[in-house]
Amino acid sequence: MYAAATESLIKQAREIKEEELQRFCGRIFKQLHTKDVSGDTVDSLQRLNLIVSATKYARELPSDLVMKLQTVLRSSSCPEQLQVLSSSIIRESSPPSVHSLCSDPSHDSRTFSYVASVVLTQAGNKEDVMPLCHHLLKSLESRLSDGQISRHTLPILSKMITAYPEILTDDQVNLVSRKLVDWLRYASMQQGASMSSGGFFSGPRTRQPAPLTEVDGVVVGNFFTVLCVGQSYTEDQWMNMYTFSMIKSWLLTYDTDGTTNTESALLKKTQGIHSQHQDDRSEVDSSVMSMVSATSSSSRLLPPKERLREKAFEYCQRLIEQSDRKALKKTDTELQKACIIESVSIMDIICGEDPSYVYRAFPCIKALYGRLNGDLTYARALLPIAQFYLNHSETAAVDSEAVFCQLFSHCPAEQFNEPMLAFEFVQFCLLNASVLQDRVANYRQSFPNLLKFLAWNSSGLIEEFVELLPSLIAPDTAIELLHTILDLPCLAAALDLQQRSACYHASDRTTWDQQGAKVAACLDAFRQPLYRGLFLYILRPEAGTGDTIDRLKMLHEILADMSESPRVVRCAQVVPVLLQVYFNTVTQKADEKMMNQMLLVLLERNSLLYNIKTFNVEVQKVFSTHLQALCRLHPPLIVDQSREILEFASSPANIYSKEDFYTHVVWVIGEYLSVSYDPRCTVELITSFFESLEAVLFEITQVRQSASPPSFSPRLVTVLMTTLAKLATRSQDLIPRVSLCLSKMRTFARSAPVMACYSEEDTEEIITRAHELINLLKLPNVAQFVLAPSAGGDSPRWHRDTNASLPQGMRAVSGLLHRHSSFLPT
Repeated sequence: MYAAATESLIKQAREIKEEELQRFCGRIFKQLHTKDVSGDTVDSLQRLNLIVSATKYARELPSDLVMKLQTVLRSSSCPEQLQVLSSSIIRESSPPSVHSLCSDPSHDSRTFSYVASVVLTQAGNKEDVMPLCHHLLKSLESRLSDGQISRHTLPILSKMITAYPEILTDDQVNLVSRKLVDWLRYASMQQGASMSSGGFFSGPRTRQPAPLTEVDGVVVGNFFTVLCVGQSYTEDQWMNMYTFSMIKSWLLTYDTDGTTNTESALLKKTQGIHSQHQDDRSEVDSSVMSMVSATSSSSRLLPPKERLREKAFEYCQRLIEQSDRKALKKTDTELQKACIIESVSIMDIICGEDPSYVYRAFPCIKALYGRLNGDLTYARALLPIAQFYLNHSETAAVDSEAVFCQLFSHCPAEQFNEPMLAFEFVQFCLLNASVLQDRVANYRQSFPNLLKFLAWNSSGLIEEFVELLPSLIAPDTAIELLHTILDLPCLAAALDLQQRSACYHASDRTTWDQQGAKVAACLDAFRQPLYRGLFLYILRPEAGTGDTIDRLKMLHEILADMSESPRVVRCAQVVPVLLQVYFNTVTQKADEKMMNQMLLVLLERNSLLYNIKTFNVEVQKVFSTHLQALCRLHPPLIVDQSREILEFASSPANIYSKEDFYTHVVWVIGEYLSVSYDPRCTVELITSFFESLEAVLFEITQVRQSASPPSFSPRLVTVLMTTLAKLATRSQDLIPRVSLCLSKMRTFARSAPVMACYSEEDTEEIITRAHELINLLKLPNVAQFVLAPSAGGDSPRWHRDTNASLPQGMRAVSGLLHRHSSFLPT
């Protein structure tokens, strides 16, 4: 959220009129033509930058001002602040002609970088960028005296090939590859020259170059990398760092061998002939280089792309070796972690392009995993290692089960509160979902752990989990996963308590009380042995210990004081979304047994939900929708679970706490409790359902003087009436009973409590529906056709409302019986 003052400025920028903007641009144009740039000019440019940036659409600026801004942008003599503002304004405004910007590229590195940023932003196709590309390649080939141009070249080149990978020809790719090899492998070993004061009476003098050191302070004995430490760096050392930062994207963009079949054959021949030769001047002895095969000695004979691959591989091995050193500074420790992640990822790419590198890489990767395993501070580094094992363990015949067991069991359980790890971990699962399902046995079993990431970071990861959830559904754990999704807010509360409990000792009651009385009570319960089993289950690391627990209501009571926690509330908001994804996935492949189990869960859990505002209502809406879908896919469910459904439907208390779901249960009873759907549907079964629903309708529609207004909707009454009529047509001995029941509906609808609660349209709807049904039941055979069509005749349906309305056939018959009746839309 922006501050109030910032919001006001942005609003003003968005609402500025076109005429006012043109006048403002004219004033800026005049200011830019003055010899001396004042603070007013900078202030005006900043305001213009805000105006063009505050709207989604591009503002069109006067052409003369745009040309002047381009002149400022390309002028190396202008202050850098003006160039930055000009670049930003041009990028956000309507696209100018990028050809005019590229017509005469500046040789000044700073100016060139600002011009390039505009060109890459405004370019519409590859041709617009081509002049910039030619200038970049020319600067790579040249050796300017100041040496500055190249340092800005690589970031621009990296962004260019990301947007237009086909812009470089094979020869140009080879040219850049050769340059990258030189920068990556042959940087100088001395620190850059630095100027120091010679004292009060003497001028500055140049210090002699000092040797570079490792992160632990030892003098570097091998080639330069980004983990080499110095007070200042030479230009080629800076280029080394830039090269390493873009080598991954370069390899991914140009991932072919870069050689023809003839070249590949020649390469194999030269590798055999020259394997005994020494490498070039940069090859030195080290523990890393001892792992390199003899083929690396002929690296100068390799094609440029393959030589880059070879040198990048050696560079990554050296970085992994350097990461084992104990850094003297914390910042260097963080840099070591970043280098491990990048190095393993690059080695993974190289091994994917050339499987022969797999056998050279695995000893290094296995040793690295052995060193990092168990150290939670390196949890993010385990993900690229796991990716490497997933991609190449079969090639090298290496068992990877222990790696993934450790990854899925420990990282989510202990690092769920690390947002970056959570995002990268879920992305790893998304990227490899199909492979993980087939090859990693404990992937689907680990969903209780993976959902901890979502419970803690719900708003940031919901989109990823919507995509990931289908891959976690397995036949043997699908029901447990459904319970776990419903318990996700409980998991968020339990994780919160776990974090707080780890921070505060039990003896420190003062600190507990500072969290609030409610949280302190929950913390107390979290530490009590009596409830330990409940929390151990909700925080379990993997599936298989049971679908749910018997004392779930007790857990809800313990966590009641956490129900208003922002984290718990946000987590509850994502549950309906996940339930939609879950049911849509499961119903496509569920068998009869699973459908029966899901129906039981719907009946059981609609009254066993964590009491959070609007949470129960939203979940029950999802339950209602998918109850219909389940019964439509497998109508025998009604008979299979008749006892549980009858028990639920016969309780009027369910109406007041879960009316929407209860209404849908009544509807599916009337729709699918028929011998046409299941031959096991006997008259006795139909009668038992009829009597239960009849008793419910009688109870909720009794007219008493002291009765309070009904707290249920008229829709429930019409659905109950229609369902009783449907059941009566399937056992015609029940028709007199339902007719008597329906005849009382006018009295109910016209009673004072009902008139005070329902609108005139609602009461007329109840009376009209009862009247229609009574007339229809006078013709039992017609009623059976209208109210209980055959299973094969329900597609297409002519319902307006598939839950409560009557088919068109009923309207036609009722119209014949009472031509002058008025029918309200339903």
